[in-house]
Amino acid sequence: MSTNTIKHVASPLARQTLLDGDLTRPVAGRRPIRILPWLQVVKIGGRSIMDRGAEAILPIVDEIRKLLPEHRLLILTGAGIRARHLYGVGLDLGLPVGSLAPLAASEAGQNGHILAAMLAPEGVSYVEHPTIASQLAIHLTATRAVVGSAFPPYHHHEFPNSRLPIHRADTGAFLLADALGAAGLTIVEDVDGVYTTDPKGPGGEQAQLLSETSVADLAKLQGTLPFDRALLEVMATARNIGHVQVVNGLVPGRLTAALRGEHVGTLIHTGASAA
Repeated sequence: MSTNTIKHVASPLARQTLLDGDLTRPVAGRRPIRILPWLQVVKIGGRSIMDRGAEAILPIVDEIRKLLPEHRLLILTGAGIRARHLYGVGLDLGLPVGSLAPLAASEAGQNGHILAAMLAPEGVSYVEHPTIASQLAIHLTATRAVVGSAFPPYHHHEFPNSRLPIHRADTGAFLLADALGAAGLTIVEDVDGVYTTDPKGPGGEQAQLLSETSVADLAKLQGTLPFDRALLEVMATARNIGHVQVVNGLVPGRLTAALRGEHVGTLIHTGASAA
């Protein structure tokens, strides 16, 4: 056997560019293996839930505590109003978007530590991104839930096409849920779902709740959404998560119903095809 034969790796991708879609499609076009198909991912809003303090947090904690026997959960928290203040100071100082992203993510992590501390008697802990990436399965074998930051760990690698980080908590939660092949993602906010216009803004009395919609339809809506608009882009290319439900965490029982498969908010259909 020659030296060249020993060193050569037989692969259709070995000597070609990975940017060639026609070349990679036969290899990468299959549905990926779902790593944690039994996992439910829950994203808790920072400004909508955590910033409200005990009146919003304690009922959610009690609801999650009762859900633990039924589900294994990855609970991800977003950043709140302190991140907005941080953005303001950072922009005033001229910091680049890659420096603002990890600063805002640190506030999402603080919210996660608060939530994990409230659930500590049930064996729930806060874990950092590297642990979620490589050791989540063993943690969820030892306990029914873990808490983490919903911000994606782009940090200094955040895309420099905006002055503010476009990939925030909602986007990070979806990317993680889809990558893990989770059973579902529930986004917990302070509204009943997605409306045709901001129900809390001018003309809010005209807002109509969308019981069910799609990424394509939401992309056409002008105005405020109850989640990061960048979420629409990543949902359009989903591989595993077929839909996301947005529910009102201020209404007792909504999260429980959503995790049991009930339609109690807005269902958003992604670009993932049926299995």
